[in-house]
Amino acid sequence: MSNLTIRFYSNCLRRYTTFKMYLPSDIRQDWGQTDTKYSENSTKTLFLLHGFTGDAENWVPEYLSDKYNFAVVIPSGENSFWLDGRSTGHQFCKFVGEELVDYVRRVFRLAKDGSETYIMGLSMGGFGALHTAFAYPETFGKVAALSSALIVHEVAGMSEGQGNATANYEYYRECFGETSEVLNSRNNPEFLIDELQREGKNIPDIFMCCGTEDFLLENNRDLHKFLESRNVSHEYFESKGNHDMIFWSEYAEKAVEWMFEEK
Repeated sequence: MSNLTIRFYSNCLRRYTTFKMYLPSDIRQDWGQTDTKYSENSTKTLFLLHGFTGDAENWVPEYLSDKYNFAVVIPSGENSFWLDGRSTGHQFCKFVGEELVDYVRRVFRLAKDGSETYIMGLSMGGFGALHTAFAYPETFGKVAALSSALIVHEVAGMSEGQGNATANYEYYRECFGETSEVLNSRNNPEFLIDELQREGKNIPDIFMCCGTEDFLLENNRDLHKFLESRNVSHEYFESKGNHDMIFWSEYAEKAVEWMFEEK
């Protein structure tokens, strides 16, 4: 497994930024490793999105990347909710969905099309993965969202002077735009689903999960019910677990197998 850190200038973010990249390129002969059946296929690419207060760290077991022969690209999205914010230099959705994908394609000859390009995230990154996949349905063929922070309905009810224990009103307004308009905007994954169906466009394959002790459980159930109401095919799982790496480690492996295991 090759571990790279790449620094480049982002026009979306108006600054130099870095992302991490893992390539399944090493064969440990001293461990008796051999190529797998997946090494005969082209190398697919998984874009991995971190949660609130997180940064670019790999939380997908490296042996899975070797087994299924896929690269992992991990950007830093700050606390942006992976959305295009109101101010200059905060186009995080476009950064992932267009600029970073294009860079990886041009420089590394990876993620050539939707059949080779997937996206996954946890918590805020789960929201970002779903939103980005729905915003760029031709770019990402599959999306996995773990314990997603699907808080658009809560944000929609906020007004100046309000907020919650996580952040104040001004923060949410910067990320999501005018809160009174968010439900009918492209910052709402439900709005994007309706838009895709209305326009007859492809919807990426969807994997969702949440722990039964997670404070975001009802939010995830609500999106699950919304997708059912729209007859959108998706995989949804619940099991005992909280909003932590114990649950995410378990389901990261399940999500990767769902994405890459040949049927």
